[in-house]
Amino acid sequence: MVARPVAPKDPTTPPAEQRGGPASLQKGGLAARLTEITQAHPEAERFEIWSQDEARVGQKGRTGYVWWQRGHTPRGLRDVGHQSAWIIGAVCPARDTGVALVMSRLDTPAMNLFLAELGQAVAPGAHGIVLMDKAGWDTSGDLVVPENLSLIFLPPYSPELNPIERLWLHLRDNRLSHCVFQTTGEIVDTCCDAWNWLLGQTGRIRSLCSYPWIERVSD
Repeated sequence: MVARPVAPKDPTTPPAEQRGGPASLQKGGLAARLTEITQAHPEAERFEIWSQDEARVGQKGRTGYVWWQRGHTPRGLRDVGHQSAWIIGAVCPARDTGVALVMSRLDTPAMNLFLAELGQAVAPGAHGIVLMDKAGWDTSGDLVVPENLSLIFLPPYSPELNPIERLWLHLRDNRLSHCVFQTTGEIVDTCCDAWNWLLGQTGRIRSLCSYPWIERVSD
């Protein structure tokens, strides 16, 4: 019997039963879950789909990509400290708007504060449907969800299904790279400035986060 080498498994590759994409999500439950939510809230005049996620920003920063002269390497700043903050955000592409809190911690109490803020951002008379991952603070039994919000959890190992992920990349490439921070307060201020800059770009959230497969299942 001839022994053959076996390639080691890539730890970043999800198990077969957890792999999926937009098609599998549509077939497997998003459309059905949307139907359940709409039937459970007949009082709602309309429904808004929000995409929610968190982004860590801090001294352990990153460099970004820039156009530069061929054959030359541009120089940029990169912090090597360990202080950080979190942008807890959500966007509604259909309305081209978003809401966020910048916190120095990320846990269930912080998420409760954010959901209360998000509940106030939903249009009057509407019901917000929030797409989010299954982080521990998102699934805690102590999570307080406002009455005008319903949560839909995305499959594991599928950040590409969450539209707001593209927004984090846009912010990092344009506002949150090549930064050096002296204090956590500076990190918080920079995150707030970046988010407000984003909201000032009319059409940016809609263009980055309008996923066709979400629009199809929500029609």
